[in-house]
Amino acid sequence: MMKIGVMSFAHMHAYSYAACLNDLPKATLPAVWDDDPKRGKAAAKRFDAAYFSDLHRFLYSGLDGVIVCSENVKHRKMVEAAAKAGLWILCEKPLAVTVADARAMIAACKKAGVGLGTAFPCRFAPTLIEVHDRVRAGELGEIYAASCTNNGKFPGGWFADEKQAGGGATMDHTVHVADALRWITGKEFVKVYCEKGRLLGRDTNSDDVGSVHMEMDGGTIVSHVASWNRAKSFPTWGDVTIELIGEKGVLHVDAFSQKLDVYCDKTMRHEWASWGGNADMGLVRDFVEAVRARHAPSVTGEDGLRAVEVTEAAYRSAETGKMVSVRA
Repeated sequence: MMKIGVMSFAHMHAYSYAACLNDLPKATLPAVWDDDPKRGKAAAKRFDAAYFSDLHRFLYSGLDGVIVCSENVKHRKMVEAAAKAGLWILCEKPLAVTVADARAMIAACKKAGVGLGTAFPCRFAPTLIEVHDRVRAGELGEIYAASCTNNGKFPGGWFADEKQAGGGATMDHTVHVADALRWITGKEFVKVYCEKGRLLGRDTNSDDVGSVHMEMDGGTIVSHVASWNRAKSFPTWGDVTIELIGEKGVLHVDAFSQKLDVYCDKTMRHEWASWGGNADMGLVRDFVEAVRARHAPSVTGEDGLRAVEVTEAAYRSAETGKMVSVRA
């Protein structure tokens, strides 16, 4: 039985990951640490775990691994502390807010001899797995272009504070699409052009919309819209859509459109009830197996770094008004 702790419930994904841990037969969630005692105690009670206010005691409480779900700017500190304690680590995306921090985290884990994974659940969505398999089998031939979106509700809280999040919607949502396209196509990003702004009236000091245009190895052109444009009343958190234009055809996928339309008289709202695969469960199951077998998770720290390189280049492009190289 793998003992996996959760480091911070600042990110809402922590609640799903914790539920997945408790549902897996080969894993357990014995401990929670959070620098917000109220939030941490509530989460620990909800998932029947012990709450630790002291980080050192938490890290040395007999855990095999941890899932880091703190504010983005704290990822490096959390990962380095967990690596020093000899624990396997799954870190919420983005892996870090800067390329330098991401590289330091990877180096710390390599030095400690522990596995580092990045939380990109899109790789475990059944729809995207099928797209990956079809593209890698050559069904579309050469991929010429891609058009993508990741639109979501405005998360508020620390996400709206650039000092804690490292950026806005462009930071929050571009990493998912960048990683998915790298995984599907097997290509790397080489150039990025970005325009961003506060266009939706959200209460944030960072961008709530980003229009990102990228080029991959071999000349594949990618357009991507990252935004917090969904209304509070929208039936779900948002979307991840990808349209691939290939030598042999076109393929469009709405990654999380496995849903039923529900008209609920109790809430007097139109709601969506999801069906099909649980991408978060796939992500957490993969991490637990990596901890058990003592190997790297399927989505590595290096994968997280590659996505951070894209977002850092996007913000650099927005500041200069020019297309920039991903590895400047």
